[in-house]
Amino acid sequence: MSVRNVESGYHSDDINASRAPAGNGGNDLNDMFMKLLVAQIQNQDPLNPTDGTEYVGQLAQMTQVQSMQNMTGMMQTAATLVDNLQVLAIGNLAGQTVMVRSDKISLDGQPVDGRLTLDHPSSNVTVHIKDAAGNETTLELGKQEKGLVDFTIDPDALGLEQGEYTLSVVTDEGGVKVPIEIAGTVNSVRIGPDGSALLNIPGLGEIPFFNISQFGGQSAAAKA
Repeated sequence: MSVRNVESGYHSDDINASRAPAGNGGNDLNDMFMKLLVAQIQNQDPLNPTDGTEYVGQLAQMTQVQSMQNMTGMMQTAATLVDNLQVLAIGNLAGQTVMVRSDKISLDGQPVDGRLTLDHPSSNVTVHIKDAAGNETTLELGKQEKGLVDFTIDPDALGLEQGEYTLSVVTDEGGVKVPIEIAGTVNSVRIGPDGSALLNIPGLGEIPFFNISQFGGQSAAAKA
């Protein structure tokens, strides 16, 4: 054999290998099965040959494995597609007004809309607004029926300076925690390192997508 023939054969194999398609798991399984089948036939006892039904059973098992691999690939593709669609849908929230479950706000002089949910009617509902130093200002809402109760925090009317505040609600039921929601407009949407969506809302900061309780509505800024 000449050196030319050896080199030519090497390059031919290398080129063929480079042309093999990626991710051909099904072809690999078929090749493996055929090799095992040939090896079994070559090494079987001539006086006690293997029953043909065993080969059929082996072929059926190989087909099941191949089908499971194909199904797994299809499910992964579908999951990726759903994730991409969700990202596109969340991105369209920029500029939209939402309601966010939160008991913390940042005031910058502009009124802030909010609402609370009462499980029972109350003769007196008060929103307590506490600054970082622990100073409290109250917003009296008076008598309210069961259900959603809207309120607006007007910094000018309440004498509140710019800064961070914590909200809480006191009713005639005592220590029952009342859920609070704050309205805001989505400035931008950011996808975090873990793939979760974070909505940037003035007065609330970056809020995880799952904290949104309502899409749409009208904020205090829009009413003004």
